[in-house]
Amino acid sequence: MEKSIRKYFPIFLFPTLISFILVFLVPFILGVYLSFTKFTTVENATWVGIDNYIKAFTQDTDFLNALWFTIKFTIVSVITINVLAFCLALVLTKAIKGTSFFRTVFFMPNLIGGIVLGYIWNLLINSVLGIFGYDITYDAKFGFWGLVFLMNWQLIGYMMVIYIAGIQNIPKELNEAARIDGASSFNILRNVTIPMVMPSVTICLFLTLTNSFKLFDQNLALTGGAPARETSMLALDIFNTFYGRIGWQGVGQAKAVVFFLIVAIIAFVQLKITARKEVEQ
Repeated sequence: MEKSIRKYFPIFLFPTLISFILVFLVPFILGVYLSFTKFTTVENATWVGIDNYIKAFTQDTDFLNALWFTIKFTIVSVITINVLAFCLALVLTKAIKGTSFFRTVFFMPNLIGGIVLGYIWNLLINSVLGIFGYDITYDAKFGFWGLVFLMNWQLIGYMMVIYIAGIQNIPKELNEAARIDGASSFNILRNVTIPMVMPSVTICLFLTLTNSFKLFDQNLALTGGAPARETSMLALDIFNTFYGRIGWQGVGQAKAVVFFLIVAIIAFVQLKITARKEVEQ
């Protein structure tokens, strides 16, 4: 069996490896190179060194504003999504009627595309704010909390399913032993449930963290960065720089590289920290 695997492994690996190189690795390396050039097309790139990176941080205040807005949004979204998803998972793993129905209902928003979600929530929020003579682009606070509500509505059900899988994987003997020892429900939650679902916590934190940082479709459809680009997140700011400012394609590419490094470093640190707290079953 092992000889057969070794014999045919390169054959099955080759198409995937070629696809990875052509679709991801080559464009990634080219993108990093272009971030050090001034260009309008790939063929007329002129090397300018780190000028694009300097421009991104010194001549474009929108980038730093977008970075700060994205950080605030990510912190709030990661906390609210995971707390609410975990609470729902706890409720829906109890012996109550209709749990399968509610799991399906809560998961369904995750199936809707980001652009569609953005326009739906734009209509909903503006219909409420319109009563008071405002719309979502009147104040950056409206856009911020609108994006938070949208992100929660979309991802809570998805994270809930992952937490449910983690909770259901906890050996019943542990909970029974804790009850026999006289542990309260809160102590069981703190000392048994949470430590045992840490692998699910690791996955959910990673997904919510990266998805919040990379948010683009919903941001474009819900606020478009208005008012005055105060609600532009990093992905939308990079898009506007690359396609909306003539001669700034290199700066937009430099922002994209910085964006990648920020997300990669934060995600790596988060995975390392939460993985250390996982309990082997």
